[in-house]
Amino acid sequence: MASRVPQAGGILLVDKPGGVTSHDVVARSRRAFGTRRIGHAGTLDPMATGLLVLGIEGSTRLLTYLVGLDKTYTATIRLGQSTTTDDAEGDVTASVSSETLAAVADADIARGVAALTGPISQVPSAVSAIKVDGRRAYDRVRAGEEVELAAREVTISRFEIDAVRRSEGAIDLDVAVDCSSGTYIRALARDLGVALGVGGHLTALRRTHVGPFDVADAAAVDDRLADAPLLPPADVAARVLGRFDATVDEARDLRHGKRLAGAAARVPGALAAAIDPDGALIGIVEKRGSALKSAMNMPEPQGGAA
Repeated sequence: MASRVPQAGGILLVDKPGGVTSHDVVARSRRAFGTRRIGHAGTLDPMATGLLVLGIEGSTRLLTYLVGLDKTYTATIRLGQSTTTDDAEGDVTASVSSETLAAVADADIARGVAALTGPISQVPSAVSAIKVDGRRAYDRVRAGEEVELAAREVTISRFEIDAVRRSEGAIDLDVAVDCSSGTYIRALARDLGVALGVGGHLTALRRTHVGPFDVADAAAVDDRLADAPLLPPADVAARVLGRFDATVDEARDLRHGKRLAGAAARVPGALAAAIDPDGALIGIVEKRGSALKSAMNMPEPQGGAA
């Protein structure tokens, strides 16, 4: 398979459709761009739609620095039913009566949402992709095993209700969520339902942002995917980490693994994207005392180091 992209590659923003896995999208992208060297910065469930961030060729090295970015979602939570998967793909395990649902006031829902906003401890769904002793939790559940996952600390910066729609046997909430990486929105739906005493699960989910990247800029997964623009690795790394503008000599030293003595003062954060005078991404640098050293280097431009 002959790659159609430069050695350094780039970052591809894709708008994943529903009903396919994230790995299906990666496979489609590999065929479109003629390379197997494509990775992702976090998957979406098959039911979900929205932004996937893919790294192509040398830019797969950047994914480590993108996977932990905050996320934004829009979702629909259905109160009144619990499911085996905490979303609409699972079997219904419990339902409440219309009378019970009618007793849940909008103010009760608002209090429940407020309690799930900020730093919280969240137990992921048992059918998540988290590995337990080397195997995915969902594989263990499908094999009939009982799976109990440990709670994890996550931060819900925003949990807003955009609409409340009441019908016979259900209350549907259209919500928007800003959260830290590792948050499970279907676990929010489950926990809100539990807190209100009526059960809950997710019926729709769309990821609209990953860090500074917007699904509005993403390519559709269709026959034109091969023509989708790639974000230059230097631009992506600088947006996420800030930039360090290296001189020709500094670029050469970083590519050769040398530290830059006294250069840490030129980097505000712990990490930065090191950019050479031609605008190419040298790699990611980190502080070591007053010096800077390479934490990751990109493939050198054709023709060798600067």
